[in-house]
Amino acid sequence: MPLITVTYSSVRKAPSLKAEIASAVSDLTARILRKDPKVTAVIVKSVDAADWFAGGKSLAEQSLASFWLDVHVSEGTNTKDEKAAYLAALFQRMGELLGPLHEESYAHVDEVKGDAYGFGGLTQERRYIAGQLDVAPRKATA
Repeated sequence: MPLITVTYSSVRKAPSLKAEIASAVSDLTARILRKDPKVTAVIVKSVDAADWFAGGKSLAEQSLASFWLDVHVSEGTNTKDEKAAYLAALFQRMGELLGPLHEESYAHVDEVKGDAYGFGGLTQERRYIAGQLDVAPRKATA
C-alpha cells in the first residue's frame, strides 16, 4: 500500500506522460518491491525545466530531464537488494520516459513503522496481526 510521489521535469510534453509515469512506477513497485498495485497510490507533478536547478544551472539550460520519487513502504518489507534493484530500474525507466536525465535525479524508499502507517483507517501492523490470526481487521474508532 505504498504512497508514491513523483515530481519530474522534462521537455517532453505528451498529454499521456503523467499516466505513463504513474503506470511505470506502479508496475516497477509491484514487480520489484512486491507491492499490491490495487492499494498503490501515485501522485505525479510536473515542474517547468526553467524552474528546476541542478549543478547551478536550470535543466532548461542543460537540455536535461530530472525526477524526484518518494515511495513510502512498511518498514522491513524489502531487502537492500530489492531496494537497490528498484532504484536502478526507476532511473532507467524514467530516462526512457523523460529523455536524458541529469545525474541529480533521485528516488527515496521511505520505510515507515507499521504502527504509524496505513490506509482505510487501519495501520499496517493491525492488518498484519489480523492476517496472522486469520480474522478480518476492525477499523479503528475514535
